[in-house]
Amino acid sequence: MYNELKTNIVQIEIDNGSGFCFGVTTAIKKAEEELAKGGKLYCLGDIVHNGMEVERLHEAGLITIDHEQMEELQGVKVLLRAHGEPPETYALAERNNIEIIDATCPVVLQLQRRIKKQYVNNPEAQIVIFGKNGHAEVLGLVGQTESHAIVVEKFEDVKQLKETGQLDFSKDIYLYSQTTKSLDEFHRIIEYCQEHIVEGAVFKSFDTICRQVANRMPNIAAFASKHDVILFVSGRKSSNGKVLFKECKSVNANSYQIESADEIDMNWFKDVETVGICGATSTPKWLMEECKDKIIKESSALL
Repeated sequence: MYNELKTNIVQIEIDNGSGFCFGVTTAIKKAEEELAKGGKLYCLGDIVHNGMEVERLHEAGLITIDHEQMEELQGVKVLLRAHGEPPETYALAERNNIEIIDATCPVVLQLQRRIKKQYVNNPEAQIVIFGKNGHAEVLGLVGQTESHAIVVEKFEDVKQLKETGQLDFSKDIYLYSQTTKSLDEFHRIIEYCQEHIVEGAVFKSFDTICRQVANRMPNIAAFASKHDVILFVSGRKSSNGKVLFKECKSVNANSYQIESADEIDMNWFKDVETVGICGATSTPKWLMEECKDKIIKESSALL
């Protein structure tokens, strides 16, 4: 098949705005610094939603564990990733004499504190979190409210909760967002709540979406429009990756999501002049470079 394929690629550009966000960069740096000291280092959950980067750090000695496995550990070091953890995790570490290497993103940490303060000050109010159910960050946020917070994944969930009475618009509502959610959808939820809150009840919203992440939406859309084909490099478990790839696909139908260079299909580049490579906040730069090198190597072999 390849011997019949002709490519005219003259430009392959890696998006400068793609790659690790500040929180992920800090978490990986902390892991590398600890591993360099020697001794065992555990990480509670995948340090980043990217299988290739997880494997690289695993080879360097990082051991990924879950909460059940952490309960069995005593007197070790455990790194908490950028997503953050609920208070129960810190309590477990104290009981088991575990040293915490806390790499919680400062933006997430600030959000946790705000939600906890709100809950402590007014435990009867309804705290709503716009986020993905079961996501590590969201579990950490819900944990600040002793699991009383209500999670909504999308705009339609708010309407459904109102209809079923699970979200009472005659009582106070305080709305927060997971740091990596869509700004546009968050504003739709705010507008709906403002329209339906009963007189006498308080509705307040707090824009807690990380701007470093939110700004990637328009930036990646502009990048996707510049090229004939887009390779979006991201772990398929990444929430941020799903949002950004959807944006790429809406702008450029010739967008393909891959996790590694091995998934590249040279047939995508038939009669193509420009290729753009971009990724999520959990995508390492070295992986995007690897994809670029693979295209160059395969294109040369076809000539």
